[in-house]
Amino acid sequence: MSRRKEGSTTMPSCRSLTLAAAAALAVLAGCATNPVSGSSDMAFMSEESEVKLGKQMHVQITQTMGVYDDYNLQQYVQQIGEKLAGVSERPKLEWKFTVLDTDDVNAFATPGGFVYISRGILPYLANEAQLAAVLGHEIGHITARHSVQRQSQSTIAGVLSTAAVIFTGQPALGDLTNIAGAAIISGYGREAELEADSLGARYLAKTGYKPEAMIEVVAVLKDQEKFERDRARAEGRDPHIYHGVFASHPDNDTRFREAVSSAGKVEGAATGQAEERDVYLRSINGLAFGSSRRQGMVRENRFYHADYQLTLAFPQGWTVQNDPQQLLAAAPDKNSMMIMTAQAPPPGVTSPRDFALRGLADRRLDRAEELEINGLDAYTAIVRGDRSPYGTSDNVRYVIIAYNNLMWVIRGASRADDPVPQADVLFVSAAKTFRQLRSNEFRLSEPYRLRIVPAPAGMSIEQIAAKSPLPKYSLEQHKLINGLYPDKQPQAGDPVKFVQ
Repeated sequence: MSRRKEGSTTMPSCRSLTLAAAAALAVLAGCATNPVSGSSDMAFMSEESEVKLGKQMHVQITQTMGVYDDYNLQQYVQQIGEKLAGVSERPKLEWKFTVLDTDDVNAFATPGGFVYISRGILPYLANEAQLAAVLGHEIGHITARHSVQRQSQSTIAGVLSTAAVIFTGQPALGDLTNIAGAAIISGYGREAELEADSLGARYLAKTGYKPEAMIEVVAVLKDQEKFERDRARAEGRDPHIYHGVFASHPDNDTRFREAVSSAGKVEGAATGQAEERDVYLRSINGLAFGSSRRQGMVRENRFYHADYQLTLAFPQGWTVQNDPQQLLAAAPDKNSMMIMTAQAPPPGVTSPRDFALRGLADRRLDRAEELEINGLDAYTAIVRGDRSPYGTSDNVRYVIIAYNNLMWVIRGASRADDPVPQADVLFVSAAKTFRQLRSNEFRLSEPYRLRIVPAPAGMSIEQIAAKSPLPKYSLEQHKLINGLYPDKQPQAGDPVKFVQ
């Protein structure tokens, strides 16, 4: 997790996302012409307003979700995106392509030429053509103005709110969910997705990539989707599913295949068969797999963060989910949950007690006391009628710890909470494990990384996966990222993605 941006001390808050709501006031600029169809859009937004809106959203999205810290990778994705956008119906937009620092498998586009792709989708792609297929699909949404058409039915605040829920798992940020926001993250419906596929395939053909890469991406990510659904079911959570070029299509989708095929034929001699496997693999060599250094690492039940030099342990057996803006832990029966966030205190506030009293001034605090946790100042209380992770008004345990110029807010709630949360003892005990990293623990805070290695002769994917330090699903993950799912084997000397 990374710290929350400075702002209100109310915990949690979606104030930072609502700033963009004012942008919706500027969208009424008359009907515009759709660049793809040439007909009236019936969307009340000019291109100037669309670009302005996209820029405002870009600030909020990157602040909320984080940008992956790899300049070379960012430039690589930007160059591919610009090449595709340059042959689109809207080449003069100031296109911006961003790799977000999340391990979710996703990509989406917002108005005005802004395309986002998650770090987590990259290991599953086999080559540059497949990356171009994902980017081309999202470019298609922008050129056809799909989000702009939906925008006339909604507000920007809801768009950002929905994006934040999908990528950060914060229910409190989802109060403003609406049609346009859901569409941007979860898809626009069958016809719009097919149109984006067809446009994306056309852009692939025009730039020399094989249009069939669009179909390959569907097959690769369909396998990943099945694994993610099975894994989410076993872990008792919702699956993180990418809409884009695969969720809306079955494997044998005739209309989808025809759309891709016809796009290649239309371009004729311009159609190429480039894949660019080696350059793609070099670009993702060293990519963080799972959580990144910016988010910190969860190993078994303990969280480590090198940049903030801290560690914290959760109860044994609890599931820990590391999101860009928070750390969430849930009991096996999901009847108790803990959330940790970090916030910068307002000027002049240095003690956890003052921070709590200011941020929770309108709440009733019971069983409040000042603590010292491993040499750090802390404050704890039961907050009556607070918003819990379950989306209800409950009695929530707060523990606030001052460390590294930030206030670390740990909130615990149980479905049974009268007069205190059922797991209150566990909440306080976990909070008391919060401490500074020891010198021999910094290595534990480093993320797993993707390495490209030649497949050793005679070594199976099972043997390769067994050598990885991944604590769970190592075999399934290595099969998926290498295109070997469910029962293929690597050929000796072929490049293999290995998580170490």
